[in-house]
Amino acid sequence: MTFWNGVLWLHLLAMAFFVGGQLMLAAIVVPAVRGVEGGVPLRRAARRFGIGTLAAVGVLIVTGAAMAGHYHRWSDSTLQVKLGLVVLMAVLILAHMRRPTWHALDAAIFVVSLAIVWLGIVVAG
Repeated sequence: MTFWNGVLWLHLLAMAFFVGGQLMLAAIVVPAVRGVEGGVPLRRAARRFGIGTLAAVGVLIVTGAAMAGHYHRWSDSTLQVKLGLVVLMAVLILAHMRRPTWHALDAAIFVVSLAIVWLGIVVAG
């Protein structure tokens, strides 16, 4: 395994944590604990996921920038669209932090995340 395969592996692992965590929260945690103890368990789970998400996003930024530089992809239009969606997702996450009861933000974050993953596959292909 080369160094760059390791960087890609870290990038994919962080992406899997972020998107997989969203699926886990939406499909299992939220329906299972909604309304339990005034929402305390749900807030705890979301807070813990938020901490992991910050770490995952940090890894994604560092590894993504490193690979874009190494593979000379900065001028790739697909990568530019992907980066635009990353910025949009950051805005949506900040909005969600301010308005956690706006469930449309949850859906928007998830859809944008899936689009980013798809564009990542296109860029790598």
